[in-house]
Amino acid sequence: MNVIIIEDEQASARRLKRMLEKLDVTVHEMLTNVKESVTWFQNNPHPDLIFLDIQLSDGLSFDIFDAVDVKSAIIFTTAFDEYALQAFKLNSIDYLLKPIDEEELFDAVKKYNSFKPQKTPVPFDFNEIKKLLANPLDRGYKKRYTTQIGAHIKMIPVDEIECFYAENKGVYGHTTEGRDYLFDTTLEQLENELSPEDFFRVNRSFYINIHAIKDIITYSNSRLKLKLNSYGANEIIVARVNIKEFKLWLE
Repeated sequence: MNVIIIEDEQASARRLKRMLEKLDVTVHEMLTNVKESVTWFQNNPHPDLIFLDIQLSDGLSFDIFDAVDVKSAIIFTTAFDEYALQAFKLNSIDYLLKPIDEEELFDAVKKYNSFKPQKTPVPFDFNEIKKLLANPLDRGYKKRYTTQIGAHIKMIPVDEIECFYAENKGVYGHTTEGRDYLFDTTLEQLENELSPEDFFRVNRSFYINIHAIKDIITYSNSRLKLKLNSYGANEIIVARVNIKEFKLWLE
């Protein structure tokens, strides 16, 4: 299997390469941006499989395919929201949300190997997904959550929640009123329920509402610390691996 990685974060690319090597998959090239990738494709045989990050330093990786007719199979590696990619999953081999899980990577490679005997590239409409990412639609994200307080059920609109956080095996929402409520959900479920325009998972424990950010402060080891309008129980640090996507989200 001839595989290449297109990823502008070197640490992420090296980690993915190591994970693939554990699966006895050899990575023949690691490319970092659109311009470099276009030149490479114009001068080299195209690979069987591409692990493709969507957002590169000099544009969307789909710009590569505007310049070169690439016939390779594709597995996306991305931090974009799951809904944006689910709409196109049937037209690609698979996608992997960052940070990439080894078991999910194994399943994606296994899926590619099951398609490989067909020797037919999977069709993919790059223009459609570019439009979707540029103009996110309402895909049924949750508008409110409920929580039980004694014998009562309280409804809390999502736009009144400054952040969701995991603590003591539970998931809580902190509201603009400065109160914390326990919700019957998980951070993984929130990934499918919250609009990526408004909420971002900054680390393993916190989802942040963009409208609740009061201040962003540079922190040690190239990280960022967030201050919200009312939440202050714990420090909220943007994990270093999420910094780039976080800055893009802010824009």
